[in-house]
Amino acid sequence: MRNIVANESPSAHGDYLLANSGGETPQRFAALSELFDPGTICHLEKCGVSVGWQCLEVGGGGGSIANWLADRVGPTGHVLATDIDPRFLETVKNPNLEVRCHNITSDPLPEAGFDLVHTRLVLLHLPEREQALTRMISALKPGGWLVLEEYDSASMPPDPSVSPGEVLLRTHVAMMRLFEDGGVNRRYGRLLFGRLRAHGMTNVGAEARVFMLQCGSSGVSMLRANYEQLRAIMIDGNYITLRQFDEDLARLGDPDFMMPSGILWSAWGRRP
Repeated sequence: MRNIVANESPSAHGDYLLANSGGETPQRFAALSELFDPGTICHLEKCGVSVGWQCLEVGGGGGSIANWLADRVGPTGHVLATDIDPRFLETVKNPNLEVRCHNITSDPLPEAGFDLVHTRLVLLHLPEREQALTRMISALKPGGWLVLEEYDSASMPPDPSVSPGEVLLRTHVAMMRLFEDGGVNRRYGRLLFGRLRAHGMTNVGAEARVFMLQCGSSGVSMLRANYEQLRAIMIDGNYITLRQFDEDLARLGDPDFMMPSGILWSAWGRRP
């Protein structure tokens, strides 16, 4: 594995509320992998990822998808995995995996260099998300595939009147407000299909996945990690009280707890 440190922007770490430096990050990455990797891999397989491909993984996080891609493309292929904080990517040992500290909105990328570009849960956090999308498309070879996966966490909130037993936690509402105040586009996943069409991509498609979260599930593990990492900023910012936070954290351990996840949209298309 070859590591290259590019033009790292210190402010990028501070602008991302769920920074990789948080102690809860390993728990969140493990939960994200368990929840979403099977679906992600299915979409990548449908794009035909195979031996010899050149792939770019933007915002590689814990490295599970970057590692899968590296195994898939074999010794004649190459995977570049980027992140503004690649500390977890650097633990992935694969000879054809290159790790780069990189800001997708500002740092250079090879033009028309990749057969596949993939990212998951990155663009919705970026104020310059359209610029980042344009840069990822430019990095594709003609005929190369772009696979984007982003949340729509606004269209289907928990609703006890529709599904008795569903719980809308006050801490979850507080976290969503915090994200919105920080510039997160909570509906961005739903926009992906239209954005790829607007950029002139071909073979465009999309689908969405939702999971019911319950006590002991990887989804609840992800919620707990997110809440605990944002605890201080939510309480200090008067988004929620300490008592409300503690009550909600306890509810995550209730065997009767249930809550639908955000909608994860996956969209794909080819550069003409």
